[in-house]
Amino acid sequence: MSAALYLAAGFCAGLGYFHAVWRSALAFTQGGAAAAVWLGLARLVLLGGLLALAGRHGALALLLTALGVLAARPLVLRRHRVAG
Repeated sequence: MSAALYLAAGFCAGLGYFHAVWRSALAFTQGGAAAAVWLGLARLVLLGGLLALAGRHGALALLLTALGVLAARPLVLRRHRVAG
């Protein structure tokens, strides 16, 4: 797989991961603690699996995938910004 694909896979996973963090926070504040816990476990397992798979392809693949995940964070935060 090329470097761009690792970066793109990490970015897509990051979008999903940080959106799931947002959904978990909403679930906790609205009384759905069980759903929030399951969503939290699912996002950790999926992201951990992706990073483990990337790590099996080498250090560069792992670093690019992690960079993609981190690059998605500001976009999700900007989308879900709440006026406080």
